[in-house]
Amino acid sequence: MKKKIEIEYTMNTSPRVLFPRLSTPGGLAEWFAENVTIKGKQYTFVWNETGQRAEQVVVRENQMVRYEWLDEDEKTYFEFRLKTDELTGDQALIVTDFINDEDKEDSINLWDSQISMLKHAIGL
Repeated sequence: MKKKIEIEYTMNTSPRVLFPRLSTPGGLAEWFAENVTIKGKQYTFVWNETGQRAEQVVVRENQMVRYEWLDEDEKTYFEFRLKTDELTGDQALIVTDFINDEDKEDSINLWDSQISMLKHAIGL
């Protein structure tokens, strides 16, 4: 059984710059997957010539986007949420994912790597 995790990353950019890279095929292809296609609300993410399908089930402009995996036995999703610190104005990206306990460290390392590519894509 997979467990839900949340990882928070500080992002020194505005939601207007960040959100399209979390919610559009072109933006996601810059950092998340090698290729991303869309048909309706169904996205296909391609890594190493293997595709995984997910449906974009929630979108709140410049706030959050959730993708529900369609090829998984369990009902799981991954989500990107933006949060602004009211005191400092810093922007945080909160990633929600579902992982197996034995894969936790590898999953966190993968997200760290992916977010590093995202930061590079937006010039951070």
